[in-house]
Amino acid sequence: MRKTAVITAGTAGIGGETALGLAAAGYAVTVVGRSPDRGARAVDRINAAHPAHPARFLPADLASLDDVRALADRIASDHAASGEPLSVLVNNVGAMFPQRRTLDGVEASFVVNHLSPYLLTELLLPTLTAGAPSRIVNVTSGAVGVAKRVFDAVEPPGGYYGFHWYGRANLAYTLDLAARLDGTGVSVFAADPGGAATDMTNGTLADPKIVSPALRLLWPLVRRTFRRSTAGPASAAARPSIVAATDDALTGRTGIVIGARALPVPPIRTATDPRVTEAVRRLSARYAPLAAA
Repeated sequence: MRKTAVITAGTAGIGGETALGLAAAGYAVTVVGRSPDRGARAVDRINAAHPAHPARFLPADLASLDDVRALADRIASDHAASGEPLSVLVNNVGAMFPQRRTLDGVEASFVVNHLSPYLLTELLLPTLTAGAPSRIVNVTSGAVGVAKRVFDAVEPPGGYYGFHWYGRANLAYTLDLAARLDGTGVSVFAADPGGAATDMTNGTLADPKIVSPALRLLWPLVRRTFRRSTAGPASAAARPSIVAATDDALTGRTGIVIGARALPVPPIRTATDPRVTEAVRRLSARYAPLAAA
């Protein structure tokens, strides 16, 4: 029976390269994204390079939790009908905003970077468990090391600075999920791509509003640092996700962070704090309930 993988935000950039790498490893890949045109181009590229297991595209706006629910239902139904296991889920979606935005009343980066992959993963757990051994790969970021550490609410106190809001909760969720699923055959990994030249980094990271006023005073230096750290190719940044999804050396292991060099690294300490874990559980359940209202 063939191996299958779902990659969110998989039509271009790091997600596109991850999809290509999984297809090279023998997976039948489903790429998820908003644009049918980009999806068609991604599928054509994958199939031209690796035609043995045809790829497909599923449209979904991953900033919409309603779309995420519909996507999860479609994927689960397809696998139930075909009898094929869902071998790998790669939650690659991510976004950073220079100014505060909300989606259905919730701060947008929390929705896109955490609630969306959280909800998709939780809704697909029965499918992933049925197809075990299987793997969940959540793409994280070194930016969590400087993120706001207050989790009493979705938004911490103080002004809005996108870089300090980016990816705050998802690593804590990933490690907690790994502990929860230990022994089920579903392994859970975090993958830190480091940096790459993508649409997000070429746009948002050039805006000084993403950092606090103190850092804006040093913006020429900060911007050069961002530019150097995001100058690499997306294909290199995809390696941690591909390794997390496919490396035989990780078989039977779980709760590991694969760093930018595609090797295991220690997790950010905040993500292992039981108080943070409990707060993330509470906020996730409140703002993305598994049963739709």
